[in-house]
Amino acid sequence: MNQPSHVSMEDVARHAGVSIATVSRTLRGMTNVADHTRRRVLQAAEDLSYVVSPIASRLATGTTGAVGLVVPYASRWYFGQVVAGAESVFRENGLDLLLYNLGDRAARQRFLDRRPLRRRVDATLVVAMPFADAELAALRQPGIPMAVVGLDTAGIPAVRIDEAATVACALRHLIDLGHRRIGMISTYADQNMWLPVAHQRRTSYLSTLRTAGLATDPELVVSVPFGIHNGELATQALLALEQPPTAILAESDELAFGALAALRRHGLDVPGDMSVIGIDDHDLSQLLDLTTMRQPVTEQGALAARILVEALQTTEGAQAFTAPTTIVPTTLIIRGTTGPAPAR
Repeated sequence: MNQPSHVSMEDVARHAGVSIATVSRTLRGMTNVADHTRRRVLQAAEDLSYVVSPIASRLATGTTGAVGLVVPYASRWYFGQVVAGAESVFRENGLDLLLYNLGDRAARQRFLDRRPLRRRVDATLVVAMPFADAELAALRQPGIPMAVVGLDTAGIPAVRIDEAATVACALRHLIDLGHRRIGMISTYADQNMWLPVAHQRRTSYLSTLRTAGLATDPELVVSVPFGIHNGELATQALLALEQPPTAILAESDELAFGALAALRRHGLDVPGDMSVIGIDDHDLSQLLDLTTMRQPVTEQGALAARILVEALQTTEGAQAFTAPTTIVPTTLIIRGTTGPAPAR
């Protein structure tokens, strides 16, 4: 059989008796194609010696084969883990990832002004960045599904942990150990407008202590910029109080790492003189024997990616995209940095 010199996806679709979209989904390895249809398309492609052209495929189907992923700090552990989880799912489904790192207000404004996602992506994933209504209107595109990791955004599917419950569980662990004066290292006062987690965790810290009938002395909350060194500086400030706390809750494990460094530099025993607990279960937390609240960060990225892939694979696409918020559980991981409150 003589074959034309240039075989197109349309030729394969005509030979198999299916639509071009079905050929595209089949050749991209997507799951929403019946087995008998998949076999027919693959046989037609083999009969015609068709070689997939990604550019031609995307032009024919009106898709880009790409997902836009927007983060505030790509270099930080949490955001990197979310990206890794999402990328693995997108890669398995033949989707490329376009990463946008909006680390400061100028980058954020340029992104919103230029709208670089327009006509370049089939879906959008936003990690822990709230947007005002006008900004969200600029970011969203008709018919393009969007999901969020780390917080709730009205009308958009989200994957996140319960921040209040996570902090409350960490504090209950310390209270059960007899601690009654508990400090907190927060980034609340240093927050940019798009990172609300610090506010949520600080609010839960205060409400949990009040519920337990414990002091909520403002001097026990030290707010610093994010980072290990700043966790060390915050701990030094807590140690300088006339009545230092017997335990410290750090907003993140990185801040807790700094707290451990400061305490050991001051010759204090952990947990004999001071207990420390973090949040996240960072990769280094086990090495440093840090008690922490584990959240499945990579899994959150993967879950959000699967929500988007499912939306792209349905016939209705984004029009039927009404997935609810998914709350993933956190777990108390008790290691060697928490113990009974010292007698003072």
